[in-house]
Amino acid sequence: MEYVKLYFIIKGNREMKKYIKYAFSRTLPVLFGYIFLGIAFGIVLQQAGFNFIWAFYISLFLYAGSMQFVLVPLLASAASPLTVAVTTLFVNSRHVFYGLSFIESFKKMKTQLYMIFSLSDETYSVLCSCKNEDPEEKNRPAWFLINLFDQSYWIIGSVIGALLGQVLPFDFTGIDFSMTALFVVILLDQVLAHPKAAGRCAVTGLLAGIICLFIFGSGNFLLPALIITVLFVTAFAQAERRKELP
Repeated sequence: MEYVKLYFIIKGNREMKKYIKYAFSRTLPVLFGYIFLGIAFGIVLQQAGFNFIWAFYISLFLYAGSMQFVLVPLLASAASPLTVAVTTLFVNSRHVFYGLSFIESFKKMKTQLYMIFSLSDETYSVLCSCKNEDPEEKNRPAWFLINLFDQSYWIIGSVIGALLGQVLPFDFTGIDFSMTALFVVILLDQVLAHPKAAGRCAVTGLLAGIICLFIFGSGNFLLPALIITVLFVTAFAQAERRKELP
């Protein structure tokens, strides 16, 4: 009996190591982007008069990337909770559409609430890449680690930025562009791995963004562009499935 227990313990440890290695390798691009971008957020927060404890808890409980940068002036100006809530809704409304494509997969996970909470832009891209490479989702247990690692990178960067922001003798203007650069790297990685599918999605998103930019303006184009892109990509995916049917 003891040998049976030992076997399952060893087997479980081997599988966990496999998932950890898989998740870490997938999140390496996010690691470098999130560390530097998290540092940028920590610096901005510290310069607004908030210490590293604020950086830690905001990144732990909010974890909203661009919304965290928007939150800093709201905190500094003592904005009302309603203002913060409405602003958060508009800034992060795109995440609703991100989650739609993973609803069924997340339902099969015990950590589904955390998976929904921690689905950032870059994490979504990484999970899409994993799902494309593994349609049967055999590596789904590693998805939790992917989300956890990505948030950990962000928290570490935020705390470092808040601690060292005042003593670093550099001009950090434009450091927030690292998020855009990170997203471009992940997009190119998917296009190279899946030229037809990812390329079609990229072109659709680009055209939708340009059209909505002219129609709705720079302050309101993101949500309609995302809706259009999701609808077209979903239609493309359904058409491909019909072709595969006998």
